[in-house]
Amino acid sequence: MDAAGTSTNPRTLPADAALEVLESLPGGVLLVAPDLTVCYRTAAAGTCLAPGDDLPTIFAGARFLDPFDGWPSEIARLLASGASARFACALPGGTTGQGLIILDCAPWRTREGGAVHGIVVHLEDGSKWVGLEQRLAVAERLAAVGKLAAKVAHELNNPLDGILRYVNLALRLVGDAPEPKLRAYLDESRTGLMRMVQIIGELLEFSRSTQGEFDVLPVNEVVVQALNSLGPAAEARNIVVAADFQQQHLPGIRGGRLLQVCCNLIKNAIDAMPQGGRLTVTTGIVQEQVVIRVADTGVGLPNPPERVFEPFFTTKPPGQGTGLGLAICRDYITGMQGTIDAAGGEQGGAVFTVRIPVAACQAVPSRTQSAGAHAPSTGTPPTMRADRACAPTAPCETG
Repeated sequence: MDAAGTSTNPRTLPADAALEVLESLPGGVLLVAPDLTVCYRTAAAGTCLAPGDDLPTIFAGARFLDPFDGWPSEIARLLASGASARFACALPGGTTGQGLIILDCAPWRTREGGAVHGIVVHLEDGSKWVGLEQRLAVAERLAAVGKLAAKVAHELNNPLDGILRYVNLALRLVGDAPEPKLRAYLDESRTGLMRMVQIIGELLEFSRSTQGEFDVLPVNEVVVQALNSLGPAAEARNIVVAADFQQQHLPGIRGGRLLQVCCNLIKNAIDAMPQGGRLTVTTGIVQEQVVIRVADTGVGLPNPPERVFEPFFTTKPPGQGTGLGLAICRDYITGMQGTIDAAGGEQGGAVFTVRIPVAACQAVPSRTQSAGAHAPSTGTPPTMRADRACAPTAPCETG
């Protein structure tokens, strides 16, 4: 073989026209003799393969993903059977670095009598096929989950309606009972049930390709509701929760999806701090965008952080997460014309940032804002102990 990678034996070279065809094939082609010597390699093959004059040398660092008995055995089998074979391997080296390569191997025959002179190996970049298969698998799983969710939502409607009726009846009987906590507990239960009814309604509407209409809630109030619902979980793990509402009056969002997003982000932050830590939720307006930032001091993010938004990706133990929460959050925020991203914190942990254009929000009357969360426009937020639920009249700190 000469420096250009071509054999000096003319009997192993195809005709000039055939050479032009081989050189035009994407991925690259190798012509291999029965003794595993490479008789010819195209220019494309030279860019993705390590140097060498024989297959064992070229593929010395390859990791085959399919059952592979070694080149001597595989070449002998192909020559004896006259059949073709396909292998997938991760191949380091070459100018393209490491990647998945698909190898299609077939007997190399000449036109004179069809005699077999060796093996033709065609190389193809396999990363695109892996990505396609992964996307198809995710799409199939999402479709199955969607059908199941629609069915479950439909079946849950009746029992939820019954529970809600009994809670309403209990509230009527309580009236002005001397024990104020009893009515407060029932009110919280009814609020949670109404959230469930709204979520189920959205699932059913989504399955019909329509979008339900719900009340407009100010952003700060949505955040406080999320903090209230998850306050006991934070207290149980000795987590300090601080809310910093940098602007008192923020626009509103129609529907309960932002509440679901906030609850999911806060719950994930709590789960990431099993031994305690600090959770900080900040809201404000930056460059004509409503910004909600949820930061924790937990275990951190995978590399790259964007993986957390992939459907079915989870770092939680089996049975503790489906890996769909953040993927659904991104879909919801995208539907609001916003963005959500993840990054590592300066002192560890994770920071999730939601940005929604002010133009995509809706104005809320000041009286509605006054019933929601309030905080100073700047400075350190006031604090509150976890044994008192985070009230919607002030940011809260639990610990």
